[in-house]
Amino acid sequence: MIPLALDAWPIVTPWLILTLAPLVARGSSVTRRSKQGALMPPETLETRYRVTGMDCASCGSKVETAVRKLPGVADVAVAVSSGLLKVSHDAGFAGDGVFRQVRNLGYGVEVLVPLESTAGSEIITQTSSGPWWWTRKAKLTAACGVALVAAYIFGALFPAMERGAFLVALAVGLAPVGWRAITAARYGTPFSIEMLMTIAAVGAVFIGAAEEAAAVVLLFLVGEMLEGVAAGRARKSIQGLTDLVPKTALVEIDGQVSEVPAESLALGAVILVRPGDRVPADGDVVEGEGEIDEAPVTGESVPKRKMAGDPVFAGTINVGGVLRVRVTAAAADNTIARVVRLVEEAQESKSPTERFIDRFSTIYTPVVLVFGALVATVPPLVLGGAWSEWIYKGLAVLLIGCPCALVISTPAAIAAGLSAGARRGLLMKGGAVLETLGKITAVAFDKTGTLTSGKPIVTDIVAGARTEGEVLSMAAALETGSSHPLALAILNRAKADGVSIPSASSARAIPGEGVEGTVSGAQVFLGSPQSVARRVGLSASQDAAIAGFNAEGKTVSVVVIDGQSAGFLAMRDEARPDAAAGLARLEAMKIRAIMLTGDNRRTAEAVANGLGVEVRAELLPQDKQRIVKELQSEGLVVAKVGDGINDAPALAAADIGIAMGGGADVALETADAAVLHGRVQDVPDMIDLSRGVMGNIRQNITIALGLKAVFLVTTVIGVTGLWPAILADTGATVLVTANAMRLLRWRPK
Repeated sequence: MIPLALDAWPIVTPWLILTLAPLVARGSSVTRRSKQGALMPPETLETRYRVTGMDCASCGSKVETAVRKLPGVADVAVAVSSGLLKVSHDAGFAGDGVFRQVRNLGYGVEVLVPLESTAGSEIITQTSSGPWWWTRKAKLTAACGVALVAAYIFGALFPAMERGAFLVALAVGLAPVGWRAITAARYGTPFSIEMLMTIAAVGAVFIGAAEEAAAVVLLFLVGEMLEGVAAGRARKSIQGLTDLVPKTALVEIDGQVSEVPAESLALGAVILVRPGDRVPADGDVVEGEGEIDEAPVTGESVPKRKMAGDPVFAGTINVGGVLRVRVTAAAADNTIARVVRLVEEAQESKSPTERFIDRFSTIYTPVVLVFGALVATVPPLVLGGAWSEWIYKGLAVLLIGCPCALVISTPAAIAAGLSAGARRGLLMKGGAVLETLGKITAVAFDKTGTLTSGKPIVTDIVAGARTEGEVLSMAAALETGSSHPLALAILNRAKADGVSIPSASSARAIPGEGVEGTVSGAQVFLGSPQSVARRVGLSASQDAAIAGFNAEGKTVSVVVIDGQSAGFLAMRDEARPDAAAGLARLEAMKIRAIMLTGDNRRTAEAVANGLGVEVRAELLPQDKQRIVKELQSEGLVVAKVGDGINDAPALAAADIGIAMGGGADVALETADAAVLHGRVQDVPDMIDLSRGVMGNIRQNITIALGLKAVFLVTTVIGVTGLWPAILADTGATVLVTANAMRLLRWRPK
C-alpha cells in the first residue's frame, strides 16, 4: 500500500471520489450493456408510456439510455415534444423496470392504453398535471430560493454560523440534483448536466464558497423550471389543435338528420354543414354551394367558393350556404389530426443543438478531474515529491479547472441577448435557438399575415356610370353588418374616405353571385364580374380593366345600380410596409428568401413580384413541410416564418421556426422564436442579434479558458498557488459576465 500522510486523507478522499465515481459508473454500465448484447426474439410488442418532466433532448437521451438497458428491451424511442416513451420488447418483458428506471431519474411515468373506439388508431388523452407553479421542479426551486434567502438573513444575524446556513441551503437544492446525477451515471450517462452541477457545487464548498455554490444551484433549478413551463405549454397547444374540429356532426340518413360524435363518423357518411359551422370531417361536397374559410388549413386569406365535387377540410368554417358533405377520412386521419402528427414528428426528427454545458462536461470535466488526480499523485509516486505540496497543487488545478465560471457566464451572455431581444419584441426560446439563428442561410416566409397584413384592402375604385364616391357608398350600404373579409375591406375604405353610408333595405345574399338590395330608392347589386356579365353585361374596356386587376392578384367586385354598371372595386391583401426592406436586408446578409403560401398562384405571384422574392403557391401544410426539408437537403439552414395553424408543421420541421405577432397560438407555441410586432424587419434583426450573442459567447470562452490555461501552467510550475487559483476562477467569472452585459445595449440596425 502506498503511504500517504494521514492529514492528507480528509482533503484528497472526497476529491478522489468525485474523480472516480463517474468513471466507475461508466465501467459498470459497459458491463451491463454487454449483457444486453444477446439477440432479441423476433416477436416484439410495443408499450407506450407518458413521461412527465422530460423537457429537453438531454432528458430524453437519459431516459432512452436507462430504459434500453432493461432485459427484454429490443428498441426504445423517446419523443420529448409529446412526452412519449415507446418501448419495443419481447413477450416476457417486465414493465415494472421502466417505472423504476424513469422515476429514479426524477421523472414521472404512466402507461398509455390504446382506445379501441378509434379503429386501431391511438388517441392519447391529456392528463392534467396542474399549474406550472405546482410541479415538482417549481416546488424544489421555491424551496431552494427560500433556503438561500434564509441563509443570508441567518448569516447576517449570526456570522459564526454563516457557512453552516449556506451549506443547509445548498443541500436543499443539491440533494435531488446529486441523486439524479448518481442515478444517471449508474444507468449509463455519467457526465450529465446534473453531474456537472454537482461537481461544481461540491468543488465550490471545498474552496469555502458555499454561498456561491448555493446560488449556482438555484440558478440551475430556475432554468430547469422555466424549460419545463415552455415545454408544457407547447405540448398543450399542439394537442389543442384538435379543438378546431367540432365534437359533434349532423349525419343525414334516409332524409333524417341526427347529431352524433364527430369521431364516430364512418367513411362515406353524409353530413350536413350549416352556415357558421365548422366542418367536422374531411370530405367532398355532394350538394349545395357556399364559401368556406380555409385559413386554418391553407392560409387562404379569402373564403373559397365550394360546390358539388369540391373537397372540404376538417376544421374549416362554412361562411355561407348549406352543404352536404360525404366523409372521406376518419377522425384519426382528418386534416387537423395530420397536422398534429406532422408537428410532433417534425419535432421528434429535429436535431437541436445540445446544450453547451452538456457538450462541455462530457470532455472538459473528466479531463480536468483526471489531470488534477495525476498532478496530485504522480510526482510524489514517481519523483518522490512531497505529498502535501502536490495535493495542494492538485486542488489548485481542480479549482482552476472548475467550470463554475463558464456555468455562470455563458448563460449570462445568452440571458443578456434574450433580454435585449425581448425588450424589442424579439422572443427566442433559449440559447440553442440563439445559436442556430446566427447560422441561418435561408428563410421561408408564409404570405398571408406574414409578408402581407392578412386583411384585404380596397386598392382601386373605378368609376362607371356613377362617381367613385357613389360606387363605394352603395357597396358599403349592402355590406353593412357583414363579417366577410371583402365586406370589411369595403367598409373600412368607406370609413377611411369619410364616405356616408346610406341604409339598405331588403338586402339579401344570392348564393354564388353576390348581394342585392334597395339603397336610396335604387336597386343595387354587388357581385363578381361573372355574375354581372350574366345580368347586364360589361363593356370591352371594363373587361380589360378587370382582367388587368386579376393579373395583379386582385379580387374585383362590380356595383350595378338600376340595371347599369356603376363601377367596380379591386381588393387585395397588400404587403406589409416594411416587407421589401426586410427582404432586401436578408439578401444583403447572403440569406435566401422564399415565399410559401396556400393562396392561388396568380395572387401569390403578384405579391412576390412586387417584393422581388421567390414564390411557391397553392400549398397545403404538408407541402410547406416538404419544401422546408428539400431546402435542408440542399445544405441550407432554414428558418420558417408564419402566423397560422397551417404553418405549424413547417415551423416544427425547420431548423428555426419563427412566429409572427398576432398569429395562431399553435404557431407561437410550435415556433422556436416569435416577433411580437409582426414586422418583416424583425427577422433580419433577430439573426443579427443572434450573431452578436454568439460572437460574445466565443469571446467569453476565450477569456475564461485563456485565464485558466495561464494559471494552470503557473500553478504546476509552482509560481501560483491555491488563492491565485481561486482568484483566476472568480476573475474569469467577473470578466466574462461584464462582457456579456454589453449585449444589453444592443439596438437593431
